[in-house]
Amino acid sequence: MSIKENITKIKTDLAVLGVKLVAVSKTKSNEDIMEAYDAGQRVFGENHVQELVAKYESLPKDIQWHLIGHLQTNKVKYIAPFIHLIESVDSLKLLQEINKQALKNNRVIDCLLQVYIADEETKFGFAYDELIELLRSEEYGALKNIRIVGLMGIATNTEVERQIIEEFKELAVLYTGVKQSFFRNEDSFHEISMGMSSDYKLAVENGSTMVRLGSTIFGKRVVKHFKNKEDAN
Repeated sequence: MSIKENITKIKTDLAVLGVKLVAVSKTKSNEDIMEAYDAGQRVFGENHVQELVAKYESLPKDIQWHLIGHLQTNKVKYIAPFIHLIESVDSLKLLQEINKQALKNNRVIDCLLQVYIADEETKFGFAYDELIELLRSEEYGALKNIRIVGLMGIATNTEVERQIIEEFKELAVLYTGVKQSFFRNEDSFHEISMGMSSDYKLAVENGSTMVRLGSTIFGKRVVKHFKNKEDAN
């Protein structure tokens, strides 16, 4: 099926369940993104700051850009003027830098706290106890130009569905506890971003409110080879 057909079918299926679609457009051409845009998609996710900024500058300004990859603190300033949501916040240091750059741009930037739920050392995110410690800290309480709107997690890359389901369930339970303990009176805290092309149906069944789909929409991606590590963010 075409990108337009994929978008139309997936958005229709997810809308019935009240789940948002983030179209993961990393490595995809502006033409591919515009095909999704013309089909009604307005939320796109990018992993790399350099690529994200270039696309922001050349594509329609009503697109809501999400940063979904690991974010280095020295790159925050490039996306702070326009980013809609940073899904991959994994440290107090990063939160503080986002707050600093948001203040410079007279903005409050929405963020998700990434939680480490996978059985893989390569994944980023807060451990459960680290997350609670952060939310209790005075340093976090002092940040006035960021708004935490939910949690994000990436499940283990495995074909064992039982393991994936357990990881999603654990994040959903954590979300409920965090909501009750720290955001009870804040309607803005309402997102659980979990689920990608390989496992999004399991994620939705276990409480996801937002899924990040790339190959399901655009087909298999082309991997770019960067000259150095800095180009990768």
